[in-house]
Amino acid sequence: MRALRILLIIAVVLGGVFVAADRVAVHFAESEAADRVGFGGAEAGSTDVSIKGFPFLTQVADSRLDEVDVKVKDIRASAAGRDIRISEIRARLRDVTLGAGYTSATAARATGTAVLSYAALTEAADEGVTVAYGGDGKVKVTGSVRIPLVDRTVTRTVLSSVTLVDGDTVRVRADEVPGEGIPGLEGLVRKKTDFERGIGGLPGGLKLEKIEVAPGGLEISMSGADIPLAG
Repeated sequence: MRALRILLIIAVVLGGVFVAADRVAVHFAESEAADRVGFGGAEAGSTDVSIKGFPFLTQVADSRLDEVDVKVKDIRASAAGRDIRISEIRARLRDVTLGAGYTSATAARATGTAVLSYAALTEAADEGVTVAYGGDGKVKVTGSVRIPLVDRTVTRTVLSSVTLVDGDTVRVRADEVPGEGIPGLEGLVRKKTDFERGIGGLPGGLKLEKIEVAPGGLEISMSGADIPLAG
């Protein structure tokens, strides 16, 4: 009985050591991965990586991770000569294959959400135009135009619909522009308040699918396959 108790104690101690070593290893790997996640040349702010599953060390031995969550903030990319800032990307990666020497990684599947804040949309709009949440799935766009015929400046706020065009472009278009009987006013206002901006900087293999207008910004769902993460 004494020998059995000793064996049990040793097993518990060794198990604890293994768990501790496994958690230390995964923490180190998450830190290293956060430094290596790439976004196709776009500048990115902070990156947080969380590797799921236990034990981690056996996954590394197989060069394959079951599930990895990635959160990246403040991604700034250029599309059609204009900068647009993605406030946050949240992605869940599955079946991640590690390359030789762990210098590269590819996710077999991924789903996630890209968030564009209204401040970022205002930055991407024309000068003097502001974009805000308009409620009920709409955005509120405000801009000022100069009317040559009457020689005065008119400011208009419109409720606009937001759609995803060609899988990579956000289109903002006013549902209606009050004209007040002024010839050409609607066209002038739309030149300021209606706009399209491409979304760049996403890893290859990820495709934008659906866009929703939320109080905190535009939320764009995405998914993809064979996504290169680093290397």
